[in-house]
Amino acid sequence: MPEPTKKDETETESAPPAPATETESAPPPPELKITQEGGTEKGKDEDDTSVSTPPADGLSKPAERKDSVWSVGEGAPEETEKRDDSQRSTLFVEKPQSGSVSVGGNITFIAKVEAKDLLRKPNVKWFKGKWMDLASKAGKHLQLKESFERHTKIHTFEMHIIKAKENYAGNYRCEVSYKDKFDSCSFDLEVTESSQAAPSIDIRSAFKRSGDGQDDAGELDFSGLLKRREVKQQEEEPEVDVWELLKNANPSEYEKIAFQYGITDLRGMLKRLKRMRREVKKSAAFAKGLDPAYQVDKGGKVRFMVELADPTVELKWYKNGQEIRPSAKYIFEHKGNQRILFINNCSMTDDARYYVTAGDEKCSTELFVRDPPILVTKGLEDTSTYVGERVELSCEVSEDDANVKWFKNGVELTNEPKSRYRIKVEGKKHTLIIEEAAKNDNATYSVMTTGGQSEAKLSVDLRPLKISLALEDQTVRLGQEIHLKCEISENVEGKWYKNGQLVEASDRVKLYHKGRIHRFVIASAAVDDEGEYMFVPDAYNINIPCKVHVVDPPKLHLDGLGEGNTVTVVAGSKLRLEIPITGEPTPKVMWSRGDKWITDSGRIRAETYSDSSCLVIDTAEREDSGPFRIMLKNEAGEDTALINIKVVDVPDPPQAPNVTEVGEDWCVMTWEPPANDGGSPILGYFIERKKKQSSRWMRLNFELCKETTFEPKKMIEGVAYEVRVFAVNAIGISKPSMPSKSFVPLAVTSPPTLLAVDGVTDTTVTMKWRPPDHIGAAGLDGYVVEYCFEGSKYSHFKAEINQSQNLKQQGFVQASSDGFSQGISTDLSEELVEPSFNMKEAERSSLKENLIPKTDQWIVANPELTDKTKFTITGLPTGSKILVRVKAVNAAGESEPRYHPQPILVKEVIEPPKIRLPRHLKQTYTRRVGETVNLVIPFQGRPRAKVSWQKNGSPIDKNQINIRNTENDTIIFIRKAERNHSGEYNMKVEVENLVDKATIDIQIVDRPGPPEVVTIDDVWGENVNLSWKPPKDDGNAAITGYTIQKADKKSMEWFTVMEHYHRTSATINELIIGNEYYFRIFAENICGLSEDATMTKESALIAKDGKVYKYPVYDDFDFTEQPLFTQPLVNTFAVAGYNATLNCSVRGNPKPKITWLKNKVVIMDDPKYRMFSNQGVCTLEIRKPSPYDGGTYTCRAVNALGEAEVDCKLEVKGGLSFFRLLMDGVPPHIIDSYMREVQAGKTEGK
Repeated sequence: MPEPTKKDETETESAPPAPATETESAPPPPELKITQEGGTEKGKDEDDTSVSTPPADGLSKPAERKDSVWSVGEGAPEETEKRDDSQRSTLFVEKPQSGSVSVGGNITFIAKVEAKDLLRKPNVKWFKGKWMDLASKAGKHLQLKESFERHTKIHTFEMHIIKAKENYAGNYRCEVSYKDKFDSCSFDLEVTESSQAAPSIDIRSAFKRSGDGQDDAGELDFSGLLKRREVKQQEEEPEVDVWELLKNANPSEYEKIAFQYGITDLRGMLKRLKRMRREVKKSAAFAKGLDPAYQVDKGGKVRFMVELADPTVELKWYKNGQEIRPSAKYIFEHKGNQRILFINNCSMTDDARYYVTAGDEKCSTELFVRDPPILVTKGLEDTSTYVGERVELSCEVSEDDANVKWFKNGVELTNEPKSRYRIKVEGKKHTLIIEEAAKNDNATYSVMTTGGQSEAKLSVDLRPLKISLALEDQTVRLGQEIHLKCEISENVEGKWYKNGQLVEASDRVKLYHKGRIHRFVIASAAVDDEGEYMFVPDAYNINIPCKVHVVDPPKLHLDGLGEGNTVTVVAGSKLRLEIPITGEPTPKVMWSRGDKWITDSGRIRAETYSDSSCLVIDTAEREDSGPFRIMLKNEAGEDTALINIKVVDVPDPPQAPNVTEVGEDWCVMTWEPPANDGGSPILGYFIERKKKQSSRWMRLNFELCKETTFEPKKMIEGVAYEVRVFAVNAIGISKPSMPSKSFVPLAVTSPPTLLAVDGVTDTTVTMKWRPPDHIGAAGLDGYVVEYCFEGSKYSHFKAEINQSQNLKQQGFVQASSDGFSQGISTDLSEELVEPSFNMKEAERSSLKENLIPKTDQWIVANPELTDKTKFTITGLPTGSKILVRVKAVNAAGESEPRYHPQPILVKEVIEPPKIRLPRHLKQTYTRRVGETVNLVIPFQGRPRAKVSWQKNGSPIDKNQINIRNTENDTIIFIRKAERNHSGEYNMKVEVENLVDKATIDIQIVDRPGPPEVVTIDDVWGENVNLSWKPPKDDGNAAITGYTIQKADKKSMEWFTVMEHYHRTSATINELIIGNEYYFRIFAENICGLSEDATMTKESALIAKDGKVYKYPVYDDFDFTEQPLFTQPLVNTFAVAGYNATLNCSVRGNPKPKITWLKNKVVIMDDPKYRMFSNQGVCTLEIRKPSPYDGGTYTCRAVNALGEAEVDCKLEVKGGLSFFRLLMDGVPPHIIDSYMREVQAGKTEGK
């Protein structure tokens, strides 16, 4: 039959599938694995049918191979699965080439990959057939190697096949991948047969598995599914068709049949059997198809025959999907409609799936080539041995490297690395090796092959035991090592016993076994370790005894005693000194003092017990102090020690203390230590004091005073005291010392405070100060004022003066503004006072030293003490600078001086005038007629400030108004105010050419006069309509309302009808009909009602019923009014950080809209401001103002008829620095503008 071309192959592959003889196309059998020495086995289990099943037509495109070594007519292996061309790339530099090798020979395939563009080693896999990965089959017949050449950067991958077998032939594939790159190459291996005739084989070998990746890879490996069964000697069985047995057998007997006939690939067998049992459809092309399976012995001949319905149909035969060509091995015959295929000299490579196609239909079958059964040619022999000996059980089988199973009492033995049993194979000889036999190795061992079995008994006995080295009796000291050692003739384990009790190994007891030597070790012997010991070997009825005796020399345990074995006891107490002792046997104890032995009776006696000895002294005396000796003795040795007994007592009292220094509420006292410390060092002293006239002593220190000096404090000044001392040691407190001589605490006063300059002229300086904070019991006699000049002689002091100018940064505060400390310094602007009391004492002392001039040439300004707190130093040269200090003097002496912090220039300095108008005078000052007016207006300005007053622009009449001026303020006094005293008072303060002015508005108010004429406008029903005119005299205050009264003409008793009525017309209701009434009206202001009232001249008669009331016609009253401020804004001074309010009142109809402005800028949505309007009263609240909030504030009222404005100035005292404003979030440009305004204001004020 001619070989089809590539085009024909393509057409065949794309042709529609022909109807098969089965219900569905049977998949090809699994690929053969590489096995050792002629063994064949199917591929991996076909768990995934989607992987193992080829296309439905059963055909696959043959791989294109170059220089194929397949002989004519032989079928080629199946091509590997194709990949998408998009994933293919060229990675191979050199691809493996197809090759041929004879059975038993070696062959190597090489693939090379260039690593120039690869960051890491590529992944390479070798396959046989379609899916068999050869990496898991590496062993002694298959080896995979790889290497890397650094110079050429080439990866080399090699596959070595050693001792090739016929079933190794087939198609192989090498795949290389790196990330998303992939390349594949297929090649063929042909294995030629050797000249030796192949032995007959059994088809059952088709389902025998090989090992995975071990040294015996490819050998028979019985499935773990085999169950334990009794192995019996089998005789030669007649030829049996296993497939017929399986077809007719129950599924529960499949495993039994597989084991009986040596089939180990049970899963593959069942899959093939399943395909064979499929229902066969009737074929139109085949009159008779192939049998489901064929079986042939290795080396035999098999015949495939089909009968065609149409003999003209072209027929093709395939093996594993590859077309079969005619050759010496494959012979085709035609007999009528019969088509016959003969396969000669069948080998394991012929074990495959075959099918034949006729047109679009095909018919398939399976061919199984079987190996002959393995026979046991030389069986096992019974063996006897001793424990620990090496045992070998050997047998021989009919084939080299055959797969043999070993059993122990029917349980299979495996050749695992950790197993005690090792199986050795040398050709046909198989050996089971036990390196060291044990008693539990006594058993029946059997070997089983596919064609036979053999068994033998192994007997393991103990060797006779001999004692090479027996245990010896030992006597050891307490704490020394116990070491027992014995040696026996056999290497067996054993147990140790003490007094018949089993001894286990622990942290203290160590048991050692090395070979035939056994050792028992206790590192530190104890008394309890004494006894009888013996060693008993395992499995032997023998013991090795010995005795251990532990001895202990006597020993004194003095750990609880002090340094130098000294024991301290208090005089008069009982001493019981217990010394622990040890020793085996119990030692004898003897006490002695000097040359005398101490007995067990008397005041000083010894008491002895089994584990201790006691020295007893009933009442300790100082004479008992000294060394005592204790001696222990027994047969193991002796021990002695000296113990020092020290008897201690409380110390003697110290001598009477001396008071060396006395202060305001303290003193300093000293004393000498006591002559006798009582045998114990003095730990310290307790001090007590009492008033001389009292008998009650008070402890001054609750912690011991270590020194012989003490400073009692918190005494009452001017009261006599006495002190005494107690000495203390470890035993207790001594008796008190004799009291000291009485003393009285007395101290000078503290320095005067708030020294400041009160005034300076060209020749005088006036200083003022305040009394000392603390005067004390000695009182205060007066003050001394001293001064010294600053000149070249004192130039070194200028640095300290400059430092004193920074005293504010060191805790100084500005003098109060109550008028006392408003003196002047060098610039007559402000004073500095002493550091705040929260400064540390060291800082205050250092500051005081810096302020004291380095000179002692102080001049006393007042030879006699002055009891006043103000003094003027006279006779000073103009232009000089002086330093001033003041001292307070009492009976105890002079106090520390109080220094003025800066030099004072003797020259009168001009101070610009400044009127400090009180807040309540910034608004209209209102008083009633007859009240007293007394106003004090402080001001500043030097020298000789001139004050002048004017009323309404004219000089004040001093006969009516008294004016009194001082250097710091002016007083305006009116003893009994009258209305003509009301007006605008102008105050002017002049210092040379500098002027400051202020205006005070004084309003003297009185009760108003009565209203003018009251008329009755109309009478109707029970109502009367009245009208009147306001009074001519309003009492210098606005009329706040009217009071209306009525009176019956008959009784003329007046009753109030309305109060606080604001209008000048009113209607009186609910009058009694028939009565005749008079009415009168009082005017009212803030001072009250007018003294007189205006009464109607005519009376109003309330007519009876029947009178027709004629309603008057009224014109509608026009209530509209443009805005008018009834109360203006007032200039206000605010304190920085405290809320300020601006108030005014306005009226208008319709209700005007209120708008607030600051410096002509509308205030809108600023959280700093809150605006209120209630009943015409408008309020602006400024929250925590700062100097930046000062300025002109305007209130604007607007309605449809017009608008009105009123403004005022707000000045905020307590300016802030640029840094503070910046920290408060004020923009820098606004801060700068504010600072300029402040500076300009100061310049204008000057």
